Amino acid sequence: MLSDFKSELSRLLADRIETLFGVEYEPIVEVPPRRELGDLAYPAALHLARILKRNPRAIAEELAADFPSPVFVRDLRVEGAGYLNFFLDRGLVAGQLLSEPLIQPEAGAGDRIVLEHTNINPNKAAHIGHLRNAVLGDVLSKVLRALGHTVEVENYIDDTGVQLADVVVGFIDLRKMTLEAVAALPEPFDYYCWDLYAEVGRWYEEDPQNQELRRQTLRELEHGSGPRAEMGRLISRRVVSRHLATMRRLAIAYDLLTHEGAVLGLDFFSEAFEQLKSAGSVHLEDDGKNAGCWVMPLSESEEFAGLEDPDKVIVRSDGTVTYVGKDIAYQLWKFGLLDKDFQYRFWRAEDIWETTVDGEPEHPSFGQADRVINVIDIRQSYLQKIVKAGLEALDYDEQARQSIHFAYEMVTLSPATARQFGFLEDDSEEAAGNLEMSGRKGIGVKADDLIDQLEAKSREEISLRNREMSPEALDILAHQIAIAALRFFMVKATTNRVIAFDLDEALSFEGDSGPYLQYSAVRALNISRRLGEAGLPTQVSPAEVAALPPEVWADDLWDLILAVALIPQKTEAAGDTLELSLLARHALELAQKFHAIYHKHPILQEQDVAVRSARLATMQVFVEGLTVLSDLLGLPLPDRM
Repeated sequence: MLSDFKSELSRLLADRIETLFGVEYEPIVEVPPRRELGDLAYPAALHLARILKRNPRAIAEELAADFPSPVFVRDLRVEGAGYLNFFLDRGLVAGQLLSEPLIQPEAGAGDRIVLEHTNINPNKAAHIGHLRNAVLGDVLSKVLRALGHTVEVENYIDDTGVQLADVVVGFIDLRKMTLEAVAALPEPFDYYCWDLYAEVGRWYEEDPQNQELRRQTLRELEHGSGPRAEMGRLISRRVVSRHLATMRRLAIAYDLLTHEGAVLGLDFFSEAFEQLKSAGSVHLEDDGKNAGCWVMPLSESEEFAGLEDPDKVIVRSDGTVTYVGKDIAYQLWKFGLLDKDFQYRFWRAEDIWETTVDGEPEHPSFGQADRVINVIDIRQSYLQKIVKAGLEALDYDEQARQSIHFAYEMVTLSPATARQFGFLEDDSEEAAGNLEMSGRKGIGVKADDLIDQLEAKSREEISLRNREMSPEALDILAHQIAIAALRFFMVKATTNRVIAFDLDEALSFEGDSGPYLQYSAVRALNISRRLGEAGLPTQVSPAEVAALPPEVWADDLWDLILAVALIPQKTEAAGDTLELSLLARHALELAQKFHAIYHKHPILQEQDVAVRSARLATMQVFVEGLTVLSDLLGLPLPDRM
């Protein structure tokens, strides 16, 4: 809304400058340092003074005289050395915020975006680090859709990779289990695989020759045939089903599961490889450490300058394809640059489409993106750069520019939380820093264990405040608080920061937390409930709000209204920069402003009808704004706490 106001005022001011002075000028808008100086300020006269050789205040007064102010402007004053300061009509702005959706994308203006996120290896349970990826990806999908883009969310399943191969080795060679025995293992199957994966790692260390079994398994997985490939498909299927159940607890969903096995089985890489060879972008090494490998030389690219070994192996000497080779083929498909498409089938038990090599004849259309965003942690930046280099090597320069790596830093555990999960025994804070996790070593907090712990602590806190609440209602509310705590914690920090997850900090009802935002919404709901019980209006209509006199709008009420009006601008900035913490911080700002006015401007006790209406309208605007931001962040707003 505010951006629309700025655009309209800038256009009117530019027209007036050209009419009065014959000068083409693009106005710059600023926010005055103090509320009494207005809401928007234009230093145009100060800039024009150098061109017109005139006093800037005189220019400003001439511009202000008979200025065709729009209806949303209450007053225009010349301030200081020659600023044009505009005062917005507070009632009209508040009424407009209540009468139309806060975020209104331009119809048909959006891109088609393929957004890939989560991408957990199907070899063990999801852990806390995976949750940052999944939550960031899910919030970004909501933001992009709110901005009018068509977003296809994909979850890439690496069902031919090393991690899955190691679990296959664990079942077949270490545990000596048959396919039937593995199929009969009870849930949680992914927890069983978690322990087995770490055990296989230790087994390799004891006898490195055991790793030959990994190589044998990888070959079978890539070719898709043989008993090891069959075991891999069973393990992957069961683990992915568990991952999807974990993500459903966080209200995270996908449009398509993309299986790496289908990328290979349908010869996507073969076609991409032929394109790379035809373009002269890869060559076969005859000698040296990469003898027998197909390599992409990168030494001439500025992006890889200074690297000791800038050449990247695409196909190993044993014929297996590296991760980056498969990723290049997948990226080409996302943009519709292959003459191939997947087959698709609907996984009815999970209610989701997935790729396959022999699918159903009728299916939605996938891929064909204008822009591709891959949510992958910052440690994969080098490989993501190579994927872009692969597109550039094929002269797909625009697609390379539209290939975006949404990088983020990893998640650790605070010492206190590490102790709560049994990883530290020493009670002193100095005993250890933040704990880094390692799947190979079996060190890490499983995602479901974390959610369970958050729910248990939430239930304990709520039961102390609401002893009359039924067990069913208690479970629902505990889940809502746990999900808000977890999702907000994953988004609130900038993506270039390593975050140390802390249970108590995430669940705090005070400070920068999801439960704090929920408490703000519940507090506003309680005011409405008490107004109804007192026989007073619980809402004010937009028309009534617009007609309220200027003097009823205290500055701190107006500050909160303006903060809500900034939500479209903040959302657009978050989508453009991929810095989703902008939304989390703005939601906190709204809640803090609301709590600040809660006691200073009571609604229920106010006798002046106009003043009470202005305060009630401000609360309505706040609830609307917080609801929009909570929807974008994926935070459920309960009706009580």
